[in-house]
Amino acid sequence: MTRLTTLDLPHFTRATVGFDRLFDEIQKEFANTKSNGYPPYNVAELNNDEWMISIAVAGFGMADLDITLDKNILTVEGTAPGGDEEVKYLHKGIAGRNFRRQFTLAEHIEVADATLELGMLNIHLKRNVPEELQPKKIAITDFSGTVQNAIEG
Repeated sequence: MTRLTTLDLPHFTRATVGFDRLFDEIQKEFANTKSNGYPPYNVAELNNDEWMISIAVAGFGMADLDITLDKNILTVEGTAPGGDEEVKYLHKGIAGRNFRRQFTLAEHIEVADATLELGMLNIHLKRNVPEELQPKKIAITDFSGTVQNAIEG
């Protein structure tokens, strides 16, 4: 099976003036994903303003995990706990390995909390738009200065 390992979008980027950042993000994300899929994760929408990122981190304790938010990049890193070197394995199918997952968050998305339960790291995200940036209803007036919505007949 042939796998695409680079993404070349010259034809698309020429026709999309003003969307340079979007294509740069797609290119960067495509280059950063090495298709290892470790650890697996889900992103669930709880409602219009809340999401939950769930990452399967079985074998990692709280001391082995690190979550940082820098600007709009959420980074989750795990350092594999040291194994028992004295054990002689007949079969070792559970490999401890370090990982690093990054998620680009939209504006006004904040990390509400993070919990570790039964091998699942759950990161709760909320949208918190400041009052001055929220949509406002604008009344429409006619030439005489009266509000159209109040005029009847």
